[in-house]
Amino acid sequence: MAKKHSADEPELTCTFCNRRQNEVTTLITSPNGANICDLCLVNSLILMQQNQKTEAPNEPRQYSAQLPKPSEIKARLEEYVIGQDKAKRSLAVAVYNHYKRILSQEMVGMFEDVQIEKSNILMIGPTGTGKTLLAQTLARVLDVPFAIADATTITESGYVGDDVESIVANLIQNAEFNIKRAEMGIIYIDEIDKICRKGDSASITRDVSGEGVQQGLLKLLEGTIAGVPPRGGRKHPEQPLLQVNTKNILFIVGGAFDGLEKIIARRMKSATIGFHNELTDNVEESFELLQYTEPDDLLKFGFIPEFIGRLPVFAPLHPLSDEAMLDILTNPKNALVKQYQKLFFMEGVELEFEREALLAVVQMAKERKTGARGLRSIMEGTMLPIMYTLPDKQNLRRVIITVETVRDNAEPIYIYHKTHRTIADVA
Repeated sequence: MAKKHSADEPELTCTFCNRRQNEVTTLITSPNGANICDLCLVNSLILMQQNQKTEAPNEPRQYSAQLPKPSEIKARLEEYVIGQDKAKRSLAVAVYNHYKRILSQEMVGMFEDVQIEKSNILMIGPTGTGKTLLAQTLARVLDVPFAIADATTITESGYVGDDVESIVANLIQNAEFNIKRAEMGIIYIDEIDKICRKGDSASITRDVSGEGVQQGLLKLLEGTIAGVPPRGGRKHPEQPLLQVNTKNILFIVGGAFDGLEKIIARRMKSATIGFHNELTDNVEESFELLQYTEPDDLLKFGFIPEFIGRLPVFAPLHPLSDEAMLDILTNPKNALVKQYQKLFFMEGVELEFEREALLAVVQMAKERKTGARGLRSIMEGTMLPIMYTLPDKQNLRRVIITVETVRDNAEPIYIYHKTHRTIADVA
């Protein structure tokens, strides 16, 4: 333990570096007279870590001991997202390989010089199919910082709007300005299909939110040292910038890509000639075709080849069936029905939904063509008048939501506690 120097005792020094006790923060002494200072302890620790890196150079190290396996990542996604099995598998493998890539940068031995390229992800699917929820859940599973950006607000540098670096600024803020932690995070860019090239249009104005934004995102997606304004927004000449390396930030971009299915159908119809023409003419222009997306289809949609090349992983999402939307209402951990049941439970009231009522919610969302996103607004419209009067009702025990409550805003079934016993009750 450390000793304090007194006037009657000789001043102690470190046995390794000969620094005096008053020159260091801590000096640890041993019974046999040897002493070591805090500086020598730190240097010894660094030396031990360096020696461990050089041991067994031809043996692979266990980098992924704490990294969830793809099957484990998919299982966690199943808890929050219904359906989209193919997209979940693509995301799980891509994320697992991405973080193995980060850990492999310290690898020595046979594959030391092999550089694994970055695998950013492109999610394609109609609105309300769970693109944003999948990205949010991935970040929660991996416990890394997460940020959502909207591609429609980004413009080419020098024009009104956000710079591409503002995307990274949101990630830094969510990481509580811990740069090292932010450099291991995930960024989800929504509405990416809105920055497609519009060069074939009749407009004579400059396309500052299309191809220019794609060009600006290239280096960010690939990996660069970006100067980021701490509070986001536009850069200012006198403003200090945070230097962030985007090499290890995983970018997930997503969009509805309305119209892409027509390009795919046109390609598939013209894929064969001769006797097979009758078969290819039956290709239906539906969102189900998004699973057959190829880079050439995205090129015709309006993306530049360099941008497509930096998004090697495709994760197509298909429209949700009625049964899948019904499961979204009831099965996930944060299902809407469970959320409302919890709110009613806090008032001491049980909440029950008839199956026909939930099917009516699904049908109304399908009519609005908003996917699972429309379920919330329909449920809010149904439950709002009920929750408004709920705290005022005394002795209420249970509320049952019927199909008439959903479609016609009729009163639900109210069941109250019995406040007194009658002869009929005793019988």
